[in-house]
Amino acid sequence: MLFVFVSIFIVLLMKFLFIDKSRKRRSNLPPSPPIIPIIGNLHQVGSSSPHLALQTLAQKYGPIIFLQLGQIPTVVVSSARLAKEVLKTHDLALSSRPQLFSAKYLFYNCTDIAFSPYGDYWRHIRKICILELLSARRVQSYKCVREEEVARLVHRVKGSYPGTTDLSKMLGLYANDILCRVAFGREFSEGGDYQRHGFQKMLDEYQELLGGFSVGDFFPSLEFLHSLTSMKSRLQDTSRRFDQLFDQILNEHMSANNVEEHKDLVDVLLEVQKNGSHEMPLTTDNIKAIILDMFAAGTDTTFITLDWAMTELLMNPQVMEKAQKEVRSILGERRVVGESDLHQLEYMRAIIKEIFRFHPAVPVLLPRESMEDAVIEGYRIPAKTRFFVNAWAIGRDPESWADPNAFKPERFLGSDIDYRGQDFELIPFGAGRRGCPGITFAITTVELALAQLLYSFDWEFPPGITPKDLDLTEVFGISMHRREHLHVVAKPYFHEDLGYNKQA
Repeated sequence: MLFVFVSIFIVLLMKFLFIDKSRKRRSNLPPSPPIIPIIGNLHQVGSSSPHLALQTLAQKYGPIIFLQLGQIPTVVVSSARLAKEVLKTHDLALSSRPQLFSAKYLFYNCTDIAFSPYGDYWRHIRKICILELLSARRVQSYKCVREEEVARLVHRVKGSYPGTTDLSKMLGLYANDILCRVAFGREFSEGGDYQRHGFQKMLDEYQELLGGFSVGDFFPSLEFLHSLTSMKSRLQDTSRRFDQLFDQILNEHMSANNVEEHKDLVDVLLEVQKNGSHEMPLTTDNIKAIILDMFAAGTDTTFITLDWAMTELLMNPQVMEKAQKEVRSILGERRVVGESDLHQLEYMRAIIKEIFRFHPAVPVLLPRESMEDAVIEGYRIPAKTRFFVNAWAIGRDPESWADPNAFKPERFLGSDIDYRGQDFELIPFGAGRRGCPGITFAITTVELALAQLLYSFDWEFPPGITPKDLDLTEVFGISMHRREHLHVVAKPYFHEDLGYNKQA
């Protein structure tokens, strides 16, 4: 056994020395902290809060830094100006993805949209998503689903009064239920199938396994490290459970005959598969990978945004009061917020932008990988370099934001800054070719729920709890949610029902 470990050490040391010498032979790279043999700078990144560690390094070495993470040459950018260089100026050259071990397992050899390498296949499925799955017409077709699930969310919350409610749990169910109905055409709500399939555990495992800072991913020539850390067995178990669920759902859909107005995303993909190109056919595994992308990305980011929004509003009661006055004045005697009302809620939409700035659901954007050499800020960065954009640090950069560590939605009133990938101070959905194609669906889902919650209830902490008592610690994964659930008292603004007769 000792001989094995000594051999591994010698191999790693030789690889490191080769990497270090070849790196020095290349032209100037960005500033870098000291590098330790074998691990490089991995010890300075950590695994619990990489976005904070990377921000600390940027404060010392500048907004663009070079890190040797194990065997992987890596560049990290932490300012809006440099994010624009990476995501716009050099967008094409940096449009590929590194092949992460966890993504290969979960996404059927990276045949999804998010982790697929740049090329013909990725362009093909992205076109399908934009034209077939996430077009404005398709998003609008799910209007009834959103309205019904918001009504059910209100009903669930109302049922807990005058006691406390676990609002985080309620928001998680809302996000899951919408995506299940839109993607699968059926509900996997609390109890029943939700518990039987272990949805929440599967999603929690997914987020953690795809966190992007697994040690094994930085030593690709030593794949056995995943087995030593139990990563491989966890991936096998989670991917197997997702696969069994998707097989069941696909079989149900292939035996059904849904009409156009009731088609869900699985129906659409099966139709594309049936009528698609013979040159690039869509396989069943491809469909599973795309559906997992939609489901996992859409549920957690929606939940995180709403959970942080309600947390910040409760911690800032003057902001809460102003937002409630706005929505209640616009609705008047009506009890239900409609999607046609949302464009009038200027202050509430400023709150959501501030949440995107202050608490981006994905604090470090999914890594990119350069396909060719690129010159950024005068530094020559070679092909096959991994790029990280620290969206969390950019949102708190004093060069872009006044008083960046304060929660101030007013900063967006009268501002043209938006989150759709053109203003690099605010990039919760990424930007460029690899930006999230589901922005319209996500925003409508968040805005409708938040507006209705603001209208329907007066909110306060449980007796004896103050904002200082809240545990705001975050759990880092591919997305980042709070460790502790938000417990609140929600007093109905109106005691009458909202007019829906939906079961909780």
